Amino acid sequence: MGDPLSASASVSARRLAAAALAAGALVSVVTLPASAADHPRHERPKVQISDVQYDSPGRDDRSNRSLNREWVEITNTTRHTVNLDGWTLEDEDGRTYTFDHYRLEGRATVRVHTGYGRDTDSDLYQDSRRYIWDNRSDTATLRNDRGRFIDNESWGYDRHHGGHHGGYRR
Repeated sequence: MGDPLSASASVSARRLAAAALAAGALVSVVTLPASAADHPRHERPKVQISDVQYDSPGRDDRSNRSLNREWVEITNTTRHTVNLDGWTLEDEDGRTYTFDHYRLEGRATVRVHTGYGRDTDSDLYQDSRRYIWDNRSDTATLRNDRGRFIDNESWGYDRHHGGHHGGYRR
């Protein structure tokens, strides 16, 4: 028979080694970086220009009806309401519409018309007596209340030659 003391020491050494390996494995699991899916991220507001009607249908007779057929749509693609107070919608010539005390509900769209009208949840009016958006080429730019770029939509540019077709209105 072998020495009982050395057999006991051998079993203890094996147990100690197994415990050290288990502890090492546990530490390595704990120190692994957590994946993004493990921690929900706060959904950032995503507001965008979703459509533009820059050439009002029919005759451009500068009637309020014709002016209001020219519009830009802004859509909130998130579930959360976004406060647009102080946000701006601007054309290339610097004509600027500023949102005043307006909140865009989640998954909703507002249409910003050029002419005069009564503001509602889904329709806002720039109260202009002149067309804003150039039929040939222009860019609608949306900025937040801090002046940071949010989105833009351009039309009429010669994408193959890097220029545009003109800058005057009707």
